[in-house]
Amino acid sequence: MVQRPGVPTAPELVLETDTGSTPMSPGRTYHVGRDPLCEICFEDARVSWHHALLRPDGDHWTVEDEDSTNGTWADGHRVHEWSVGAGSELRFGDAQDGPRAVLTAPAPSPGPAPAPSPGPAPAPAPGPGAAAAGPARVSNPSMTTTFRRPSAVLPLPARTAVRIGRATDNDLVIDELDVSRRHAELRALPDGGYEIADLGSHNGTYLNGSRVVGAAPLAEGDLVGIGHLVFCLVGDRLQEYEDTGEVTLDVQGLTVAVDRGRKILLDQVSFPVGAKCLLAVIGPSGAGKSTLLGALTGLRPADRGTVLYDGRDLYRDYAELRSRIGLVPQDDILHSQLTVRRALTYAAELRFPQDTARPERQRRVDEVIGELGLEERAAQPIHSLSGGQRKRVSVALELLTKPSLLFLDEPTSGLDPGMDRSVMHMLRGLADDGRTVIVVTHSVLSLDVCDRLLVLAPGGRIAYYGPPAETLGFFGASQWPEAFEAFENQRDRDWAGEYAASTAHRTYVRGGARQPWHGGRHGAAGAAAGADSVPPPPKAQSWGSQLSTLVRRYAAALAADRTFLAIMIALPFVMGAMARALAGGRLTQETAINALLILSVGAVLTGAANAVRELVKERVIYRRERAVGLSRSAYLMSKVVVLGAVTVAQAVVLTLVALYGVDLNAPGGHGVIMNPLLEITIAVALLAFTAMMLGLLVSALVRKEEVTMPLLVLLAIVQVVFCGALLQLDGVPVIEQLAWLVPSRWALGAMAGTIDLGAIVPGTLADDPLFAHTPGVWLLNLGMLVVLSVLFGVLVARLLRRHEPAIMRK
Repeated sequence: MVQRPGVPTAPELVLETDTGSTPMSPGRTYHVGRDPLCEICFEDARVSWHHALLRPDGDHWTVEDEDSTNGTWADGHRVHEWSVGAGSELRFGDAQDGPRAVLTAPAPSPGPAPAPSPGPAPAPAPGPGAAAAGPARVSNPSMTTTFRRPSAVLPLPARTAVRIGRATDNDLVIDELDVSRRHAELRALPDGGYEIADLGSHNGTYLNGSRVVGAAPLAEGDLVGIGHLVFCLVGDRLQEYEDTGEVTLDVQGLTVAVDRGRKILLDQVSFPVGAKCLLAVIGPSGAGKSTLLGALTGLRPADRGTVLYDGRDLYRDYAELRSRIGLVPQDDILHSQLTVRRALTYAAELRFPQDTARPERQRRVDEVIGELGLEERAAQPIHSLSGGQRKRVSVALELLTKPSLLFLDEPTSGLDPGMDRSVMHMLRGLADDGRTVIVVTHSVLSLDVCDRLLVLAPGGRIAYYGPPAETLGFFGASQWPEAFEAFENQRDRDWAGEYAASTAHRTYVRGGARQPWHGGRHGAAGAAAGADSVPPPPKAQSWGSQLSTLVRRYAAALAADRTFLAIMIALPFVMGAMARALAGGRLTQETAINALLILSVGAVLTGAANAVRELVKERVIYRRERAVGLSRSAYLMSKVVVLGAVTVAQAVVLTLVALYGVDLNAPGGHGVIMNPLLEITIAVALLAFTAMMLGLLVSALVRKEEVTMPLLVLLAIVQVVFCGALLQLDGVPVIEQLAWLVPSRWALGAMAGTIDLGAIVPGTLADDPLFAHTPGVWLLNLGMLVVLSVLFGVLVARLLRRHEPAIMRK
């Protein structure tokens, strides 16, 4: 802190209470009360919610009672304002046995080393409870929850390595499911230094926020992150710091612009969020609420500004910290056809390390089901639950990995007032249990359960931040509609400027900040730049294990969808019966083309209808799972495997219903290479599979599920027009080349070649080079179907990337 020459400042002090000590810096004010956001928090009922202030006053400190119910005592006197210093004793709520606090001078810093003496005595090692100033990469550790003091100080044994992991035979056991059984080793080097080595853990070992690949040298003061624990090497000891969930969040100067800076979505947004706080973010449409959510979660980092996660730069250390952030989007993020327990079980398989045993995962699933009161709903399909219960299931999914920060986007959207209040009270309980919860909402029905309210004005600027009870009074309104109408009707009003000059801003933003206040300029030179190099999230499972889980989950979801099953079973029989009616008992000049055309259309409709909705309807699920380590290729392959198996089976049924027992009139009763019915079945199956891949491509392209059915009809029409059964395509410029991209063109060619359609149906239409009854042409037709399938798959994979969080695309 820079001081002006000649201006006296209050001394640094330490406030000692029964629960711990709080270093007091003269650069800020300290709040005392039952509010969990207070720096000095007491749970005694005699202490008021906001009881007193301890503030620097010139060259000394002053305690100021905030009109508390039961009073503040300093050195035995009930006071309203009183000068205090080292040695002062304070009591809150009762003069005799109220919560006690004593002010002391901080321990002196070590001076310069004394001159060596002939008989040196070894310095005593610090005891297990020795506290430290905290890691250097943490901004003001004493003002954080995690880094205020070590949870343990571990002496390093005189051996070559300390093995760390979840298994009980490790030297350092971390009983967390996101820690692998054999996770990491801390190794002593011959030169007296140390290195940290990752042992192939699934969720990673992190050094100063970056994932360790192999081994990395460890310097004094470095942070090693494993699960929810952080270790700091100090001498020959490890200081252990535990992220219990009670973390603070300091937001300073967040700015987001688009259109090359011409449009500002967030403008210098700064506010503090205390531990165990429930914060609601509201504002008119277009005020930047969703943009703020992306910036706070790190999924869309701000262009300028800083987010401090309990003293650590979220963007710089995002690779490590993102696993401690839970996000519940507005739409449900679970497959609604599955039961609650089954959906959470599959999610646990994807999120926990591969070496986690099934009983371990199931215990955690049972824990979150119990925590959210879902025991009686565990066996119900999710789609049969009420809106509020479905939201609880989405929250339960995020709680599996015990996040410290939980964000929710419009959790009460579409709910009735009773459900709205139920969901908000659930969030209140989650915060009280030791999490920081931030909810973006349009509803103002239950804001009273929140600790703090952030109101964003148009243009992404703060119009108010503070207790919800004071909000309407600040705006001079009696009801919320009046306040929102003011935003609409007074667009030129400087809402942010008025708030910045207000007492509320001084009290709740500047006075409430856990970190030094920088007036919204902290990190303005590009603190988000570190996010540009963030690697993809670690995959908790191998690619093959993810694929296995995804295939089983997707197959279970489809099997539970009775409407899909009915259509899937009926469609090939209906289309096959139509083709059978046209084919009669023998393929002739009158029936052959029509029968093959119906087979082509049936295969296209079957394959495309299976897939055309499957990606767009799961887009929210995919985006969230991708952000926590889902493999894009494993996800796509699970669709290909399950839908491909279903589609090929349908194509076989379609062909057999249509042509089994029919005289195919092939030359000599033989196909090009094998049995003619088998050849046609292969061609129809490949066409249906390729159409399925085309359906996935359409599903990846569209933004809304409602437009898929019209596009399905359009696809069927294109297949009919460009297959070669109705129009002559050979030798027609442009049209012939466009037809190369139409799967039915090649499938019809293969089927026509099998029966030698040119011999059955004389004329120019059947005189197509792709209809030739030769092995080379037949294999070319099938090969082009394979090529088109691969092409569509590559395009789908690239399109999936568009729908991933911005941080994943950097």
